[in-house]
Amino acid sequence: MNDNGKIVTALLAGLAAGAVLGILFAPDKGSDTREKINESLADLGDAIKERAEEQFDQLNDLKEKLAATLKTKLGRAESIIDEEIEEHA
Repeated sequence: MNDNGKIVTALLAGLAAGAVLGILFAPDKGSDTREKINESLADLGDAIKERAEEQFDQLNDLKEKLAATLKTKLGRAESIIDEEIEEHA
């Protein structure tokens, strides 16, 4: 995971922890507090899902770039081999 990913993950974890602590110490009824905690956890889940989708997209892009590079290099190698075969035939 790159540094930006670590920072975002730490930020999300800190926000979630702060939200839960703020809700727990707020002077609300228990049912209101539970509802707020559930909403905070749902928001955290959505944020994690979005981050995972971003990471998946980045990995998919990397895979496509690597495949294209490999195809290019294999094509070049094939050309070189064909040229060598023709020279020595």
